[in-house]
Amino acid sequence: MAGRLVDKVCVVTGAASGIGAETARLFEAEGARVAGIDLCEGDYGELAIQADLTDESQVVAALEEIEGHFGRIDVMFNNAGIAPPDDTSILDTSLEAWKRVQDVNLTSVFLCCKHGIPALLRAGGGSIINTASFVAVMGAAASQISYTASKGGVLALSRELGVEFARRGIRVNAICPGPVETPLLRELFAKDPEEAQKRLVHVPSGRFARPDEIARSALFLASDDSSFITASTFLVDGGISAAYLTPDQVAM
Repeated sequence: MAGRLVDKVCVVTGAASGIGAETARLFEAEGARVAGIDLCEGDYGELAIQADLTDESQVVAALEEIEGHFGRIDVMFNNAGIAPPDDTSILDTSLEAWKRVQDVNLTSVFLCCKHGIPALLRAGGGSIINTASFVAVMGAAASQISYTASKGGVLALSRELGVEFARRGIRVNAICPGPVETPLLRELFAKDPEEAQKRLVHVPSGRFARPDEIARSALFLASDDSSFITASTFLVDGGISAAYLTPDQVAM
């Protein structure tokens, strides 16, 4: 069904590439007026704002500009995040690396929700979608300790807000993607094909997700099709979190 977001004002963070860019394009195709926010310059949405979402003053200024431009905010897709190579085992990850990942992946979501929810309330309600990860619900021996902890925090935060604001017309859900074929993942695995295969073998679907597949999940949660869904852990992981052995592992 086309036009599921007609006349809705949607904010997409991390909009310059990957999942964010695909979501901004899809939301516009479904009739939304899109404001994109990213640390990088670019042309993403009707209104593109370059901002550091770990800086509270910049978050406030960006959301004020968006609400002033469009007159309202109906949907927020808090998607910005990083997975740097210096975030590894807890034995090797520095405090500086830990804090940097927490700031981008978790604090930015906190700030966007803290200052975005009042705008959604002024609009009469709406939908917030936060990007968590499948690692928020399971463990890995090949650790990215701060990334995993940050995404667990996003999942818990989303659940709490979904419960708190349900009767005020705001739905809050967390998308938990499996590994996605984004530029970040391709760059990481191009350097180490063996590491890529080590992770791919655990995906029952036999491949990594495409950014547009995650975007379509965000579209569902942004639209009225998901009107009775809130505080949910929305897994889009190709079956990883449900798998004990995958077909490839059985064949080994």
